[in-house]
Amino acid sequence: MRRFCLIVMFAGAMASQAHAQTASRIPLESQLYCSGMVTSDRVPTDTYVISGAESSYRITYSDGKLVFLNKGASQGVKVGDQFDVIRANPKDRLEYEWFRDQNKLLKAMGTTYQDEGRIRVVNVQPNISTAEVVYSCEYVQRGDILQPFVARPAPMIKPEEGFDMFAPPSGKAKAMIVTTRYYGQLAKYGTIVYVNLGSGQGVKVGDYFRVFRFQGNTNETEYQTANIAYQIFGFGSSQRPYSGAELPRDILGEGVVLRVSKNASTVLITLSKRQMYPGDYVELE
Repeated sequence: MRRFCLIVMFAGAMASQAHAQTASRIPLESQLYCSGMVTSDRVPTDTYVISGAESSYRITYSDGKLVFLNKGASQGVKVGDQFDVIRANPKDRLEYEWFRDQNKLLKAMGTTYQDEGRIRVVNVQPNISTAEVVYSCEYVQRGDILQPFVARPAPMIKPEEGFDMFAPPSGKAKAMIVTTRYYGQLAKYGTIVYVNLGSGQGVKVGDYFRVFRFQGNTNETEYQTANIAYQIFGFGSSQRPYSGAELPRDILGEGVVLRVSKNASTVLITLSKRQMYPGDYVELE
């Protein structure tokens, strides 16, 4: 009996521990520090990567490689200093709008910056420093911008239990998924997306966005069958037209805010019931 009780107690403790781990997840380091941002604020560009070791043939630098910085002891740089490496995202080469006014919204949000990694200074000279790439998201290259490293807050990720697929409108601020990291057209669990609401509209790190679309939405630029929400030739129709706002919303998932600027938020999709696309709506939970 005593052995049985011990087994039950152990199993209960393990279950409680597993539940606690599930309920207290945080984003992975790669999600937190490789998420990028969209900002309308001026980003200083006076500290940057000049080149690196083996520069006669090497054009990119990743974990363990050495790069040269344009500042040294005379500018206050010290051995052990760490910097985030960022790069302004080039314009989307496809130049195709997934939904109407996508480019206009993205421009209003600001400039998109990619996180490229983190470096640590290992040698300092009067006006030049050498640093090691200690963490790389993609790769570091000549001209990349450097910002003093600041630890980013890691928001808690809610467990999937309790997610309401039929949640009524929250009544809070509403916006859109304007684009994804690297201008992708598809978002799902683990994807980083950029939303056109930021600190200027009261958004803060750790807030949650619910992602949804209206039935019969025709905001996308690709071909849509008109009025498909309530009628389709040969497959029945309702007795009167219904707008998307009259029908239950199609709730797709949710995501947590990792970073915030004045007019934009970087959001990690933490739950996806179905695929999401730029142009899908979000609202603060």
